[in-house]
Amino acid sequence: MSHRAPLLITTGEPAGIGPELTLMLAAKGLLGNVVAVGDPDMLRERAELLGLAVEVVNAVPGSREVCAPGRLVVWPAALREPALPGVLNPANAGYVLETLQIAVDACQQGHAVAMVTAPLHKGVIIQGGYPDFTGHTEWLRDACGVDEVVMLLATDNALHTQSSRWEGSGDLRVALVTTHLPLRDVADAITYDRVVQVGRLLAADLQHQFGLAAPRIAVCGLNPHAGEDGHLGREELDIIIPALNALRAEGFDIQGPLPADTLFTPRHLVDVDAVLAMYHDQGLAVLKYAGFGQAANITLGLPLVRTSVDHGTALSLAGRGIADPNSLGVALALAKRLAAQRSNAMSAS
Repeated sequence: MSHRAPLLITTGEPAGIGPELTLMLAAKGLLGNVVAVGDPDMLRERAELLGLAVEVVNAVPGSREVCAPGRLVVWPAALREPALPGVLNPANAGYVLETLQIAVDACQQGHAVAMVTAPLHKGVIIQGGYPDFTGHTEWLRDACGVDEVVMLLATDNALHTQSSRWEGSGDLRVALVTTHLPLRDVADAITYDRVVQVGRLLAADLQHQFGLAAPRIAVCGLNPHAGEDGHLGREELDIIIPALNALRAEGFDIQGPLPADTLFTPRHLVDVDAVLAMYHDQGLAVLKYAGFGQAANITLGLPLVRTSVDHGTALSLAGRGIADPNSLGVALALAKRLAAQRSNAMSAS
């Protein structure tokens, strides 16, 4: 029993590796003041399948009972149909979203200090009757009733340093103007207002959540060579440059737009605290090369702390006991630190 509100892990797609990663950390005694949200029977079955000596304990949502070494405390949500590792079932789409809603409600009501999300599978949720679902980030935006959120991924060392100038070590923070969109839709989604709003949110959270007093942000162009003065696309001239000029006029330290293929080199990153990329794979391919499995995802702009792993459901690994829980551990450590900072800031105000 803890006197503090717990941190929650939503166990994600039940056919994926989220449940077993959570169980692995519980078996190693690495969860502490944490509670999982998921189907307890499924978690017991998965622990038995993997030979993990973990006691799965049901608890009442809102209670202060938390994990201990070899013990996983769970706030229950019921699978709609049995789940097999590696086998997607659209019938369980509602279950996955229910676990998220339980966590959001708990954070907003003060029953939890933060939420960490194990991976879900967007396609099977769409097939399960939620055709507008595009991912955790957008779902959380709508569930929390905010207009704008920003997806930020950071490699391990960049998560807990307050200087974090890139020195070739792979420490990197990358935020995105657009998130889960087909590539053909990206250009239309990049607007003056969106670039300005994302820039403001990124700078503010680098200050308040990462302790960077004057964050330096480098911004990618959308087109090859950042548009080559309009010869390779006009988004830089018509949208991105005016938006960055507006951010500079507000006092933010902004570089760019720079060609993405040269921005992500040590020469350009050495004096940068974060990179703002225009779309998902432009920024995250480089970050995951620099530190796959050693990074976490943070959603900026929410009225709660949410972090996540840097990988997907890995269906081919599910149920085999060979998945790496490190990214989930990184996401947990970051969520605990951000929740403590938020609590301290609220106490000081």
